[in-house]
Amino acid sequence: MGKIYGYVRISTKKQNMERQIRNIQKEYPEAVIIKEVYTGTKFQGRKELNKLIKQLKAGDTVVFDSVSRMSRDAEEGFQVYQDLYKKGIELIFLKEHHIDTMTYKAALHNGIPLTGTNVDYILEGVNKYLMSLAKEQIRLAFLQSQKEVTDLRQRTKEGIETARINGKHIGLASGTKLVTKRSIECKEKIQKYSRDFDGMLSDKECIQLIGIARGTYYKYKREIKDGIC
Repeated sequence: MGKIYGYVRISTKKQNMERQIRNIQKEYPEAVIIKEVYTGTKFQGRKELNKLIKQLKAGDTVVFDSVSRMSRDAEEGFQVYQDLYKKGIELIFLKEHHIDTMTYKAALHNGIPLTGTNVDYILEGVNKYLMSLAKEQIRLAFLQSQKEVTDLRQRTKEGIETARINGKHIGLASGTKLVTKRSIECKEKIQKYSRDFDGMLSDKECIQLIGIARGTYYKYKREIKDGIC
């Protein structure tokens, strides 16, 4: 049986890797965790990931919290996925299990069995179609990861500009208390979008996007880092 690795990546040194590590170790406690701090989308700059890829052997497994941790560049991510698959490396994406290499392998090897008759011409066409669907699902997952970052930045920029034009102050009045449900939702968004956690946005962009007061935002950030969620 091959080795199991868990790859975690953050975009800045201020971000926290612990959530990704917890998610991976919850399902694969024996996984060897590989840590990376990198802000770009290209594989060339990901030294730890490249080191890992070079030492992988057939039968090894690499677990990612999500496809966005592997790559936000759709074309390059898809190519690396296929290359590793061909080398016999298992890839697991905790948030997108539908594109695990096991799914890809099932589409490739478990197609409709041939009959040895003329019907096989039709069945071969169906099997090729099923395989193309599997490939497209994988490609779409990488494209979606890339698109989410682009769209989020654009929406944030447009929202800030609209607020500026209208002369509006986005956020809660000083001293206003948030209900528990609201605070939980805000903290989830901070962890998703802030570059200090799993996202790509600055504090200013997050405050504008989430729509909370500056003081409340930093209070929630401190609570998240202290484990108070």
